[in-house]
Amino acid sequence: MEDQIAELAAQIAELQASSGTTNRMFAETYYYLTIPLMIIIHAGFLAYEMGASRMKNVLSSGVKNILAFAFMIPTFYFFGWWVYWAFPTGLSLSMGPMEISGAEYASAIAFGWGEAAQYMGPNIVDQASGVFFGAFALFACTTASIMSGAVIERIQTVGFTILAIVLGSFAWVVAAAWGWHADGWLVTQWGVHDFGAAGLVHAVAGFFALGVLVNLGPRLGKFNADGSANHLGGHNMPLTVTGLMLIIVGFWGFLMACVIVPGEAWSWYGDKAATIYGTPITLSALAFNILMGIAGGIIGAWIYTKDPFWMMSGALAGIISVASGLDIYFPGLAFIIAFVAGVILKPCATWLENRGIDDAVGAVTVHGTIGLFGLIMLGVFASGYPALDIENPPTISLMGQIVGAVVFFLLGFVPGYVVSLILNMFGMLRTPEAAERAGLDPVKVPAQGYPEGIPASEPASS
Repeated sequence: MEDQIAELAAQIAELQASSGTTNRMFAETYYYLTIPLMIIIHAGFLAYEMGASRMKNVLSSGVKNILAFAFMIPTFYFFGWWVYWAFPTGLSLSMGPMEISGAEYASAIAFGWGEAAQYMGPNIVDQASGVFFGAFALFACTTASIMSGAVIERIQTVGFTILAIVLGSFAWVVAAAWGWHADGWLVTQWGVHDFGAAGLVHAVAGFFALGVLVNLGPRLGKFNADGSANHLGGHNMPLTVTGLMLIIVGFWGFLMACVIVPGEAWSWYGDKAATIYGTPITLSALAFNILMGIAGGIIGAWIYTKDPFWMMSGALAGIISVASGLDIYFPGLAFIIAFVAGVILKPCATWLENRGIDDAVGAVTVHGTIGLFGLIMLGVFASGYPALDIENPPTISLMGQIVGAVVFFLLGFVPGYVVSLILNMFGMLRTPEAAERAGLDPVKVPAQGYPEGIPASEPASS
């Protein structure tokens, strides 16, 4: 009898070990797949912004996107990843209530110091840290690229790259540490909830772009002497719309990477799928609500504009408007919120343009304005919902979401304005007027986007 019990215990232990290995492999594969999916976002940004540029600036716009992606990986590794783990409780480097923050922990996670070195690089100890870092690094790349469309056709490449590093490896990371972390003070003190990063990624990036645009100024020929605006259309609307659709495809990877899956090697949430806050989430909820967000945004923008550019921008705005509460909303509510976002999208962009801001692709509105709209809508519809999976948790509230919105706005606009102002003082922000008139491709890029030449209908001075 004792032998049978011992044999049964051994079989159970073997099954448990096998199950643990399977769970770890699933978690590793899950995050690993989010990375190429999010890279599709950058294929979309590349097509979107090159199509939205005039022919004389196509490759220059592409170069910016490629550099933003490339520089973000090492700078986020050496700096941004540490910031996320070090500063959730503020600027004190202190341990938070969930005990997953502070200077010592941050250094171990980001740099592999001490015992944590076993988790860095090739090893058989951990099957999650690298792919989880990869997913976060792509969040950083996406955040930096959001700004790039707003500033096309007149920004210097080096100045843009510096701004992208500040945004992707600092500004949004502070927002994430404060509001997208179980120890984040916005979460523990105000109940801020932003599952899909509508505020801490999109709003931060959108208003960072606004701060840059204030100092960068409009493209030549955008505004008349009386302040009225001219339409400076891109050269390839089909490419732009296709690029926007690719961004939508990539956002499935972005949003699935926001889920903490069971079996992830250093999960604090046990054997259940959870948000970054430990609250419950299912892929089923994502499937319903992402699709309803896309559809609602497209339909709302179509009703107001009938313009395919704004319709596809509406799809992106629809997702962003419901991103904060994808884990909470019922599908019908997600559709209604996204529909409203699609309707208000173009009027908000026009309001900004009427104040002398030349946002070439509407990035400030799509990501900034709609990001804050979505954050506040969650405060309206999800008040009282637990913000953390702990005893006596803080709860979501309208006031808390408004506080989060204000903080995210400031974390975007202030560094965008200050850094671009400094770059402008040193002559590193704006392309010289002669180069802008001639086109950035013939002046800055040692290649031709259209070797057969730019058609005569493309005015050299536009």
